[in-house]
Amino acid sequence: MWHNLLLPKGKGRRNSGNDFKRWHQKMLFYLTTLNLARFLSEEVPIVSEGETDTQKRSAMDAWGRRDFLCRNYILNGLSDTLYNVYSSATTARALWESLKKKYKTEDAGLKKFIVGKFLDFKMVDSKTVMNQVQEFQMILHDLHAEGMKLSESFQVAAMIEKLPPLWKDFKNYLKHKRNEMGLEDLIVRLRIEEDNRLSEMKSGKLQIEAKANLMEQNGNTSIKRKRVDYKAKKGRAKMIKGNCYIVANLIIWPRIADFLRKIKRMFQRLGLYL
Repeated sequence: MWHNLLLPKGKGRRNSGNDFKRWHQKMLFYLTTLNLARFLSEEVPIVSEGETDTQKRSAMDAWGRRDFLCRNYILNGLSDTLYNVYSSATTARALWESLKKKYKTEDAGLKKFIVGKFLDFKMVDSKTVMNQVQEFQMILHDLHAEGMKLSESFQVAAMIEKLPPLWKDFKNYLKHKRNEMGLEDLIVRLRIEEDNRLSEMKSGKLQIEAKANLMEQNGNTSIKRKRVDYKAKKGRAKMIKGNCYIVANLIIWPRIADFLRKIKRMFQRLGLYL
C-alpha cells in the first residue's frame, strides 16, 4: 500500500511494502535534505488582493513554487492508486496531514494483526529451529516498533514455549532451569542444540549406510562361499567316482578274472570246453 519511495538515482532505491512508518521516516529525511521539510507544517502565506508590495508578492510566489515541489515529491513517492486518491491536495501540508491521519486510523488494526501473529506463531519440525527463531524475532521487533514493549524474561519464556514437538524434552529441560537466561543466551543454546542434533543425524545416517554396506558385503560373501562349496562338493563327487574306478581295477576285476579261470579249468576236467 505505502508503495515505492521514489528517490533520485544515487540517493536510494525503490522500496515497496505496507509499512507507512518506515516510508514516512524515509520521505521526511529526503525532504529535509532538499530543504523542503518546513512546508509540511507551514501555513500558506496570506496576501491581500490589493497588495502592491512586490517583495511580498515575490515571497508568496517563491513559497508556492517550493510548496509545489514538496507536494509532488510526496505524491511521486506513492503508489499509482494512492497518487490518484491524494493528488487533489492543494498544499504539501494538507497532503502530509491526510496521510498521517490515514496511518493513525490503520495503526490500531496493524497492532492487532501483529499481536495475532505473535499468538499464533508456533514452530514446526519441518523447518530448522534457527530459521524459525529469526521469524519470531521479527515479530517481536514489529511489536516493539508499535510501542508494545515486552520484558526480556517474557520473550525468553514465549520462545521456549513455541519450540517444535520434537524438542519437547529440551523444552522441559529449559523450563526447569533455575538460573534466568537472557534472550541471546537462549538463542545460543538453541543453536548449539540444533547443531548437535544435526551432527547426530549425520552420524546415525553414516552408521546405517555402513551397516547396509556390511550386510551387502556379507551377502556377496555368502553367495561366493556357496559357490565354492558347490564346486568342492562337485570335486569330491568326482574324487569318489575316481576312487571307485581304482578299487574296481585293482581288487574286484582281478578276483572276477581268477574266478572265471577256475571255472574254465573245471569244465576242461569234465571234458567240456567253453
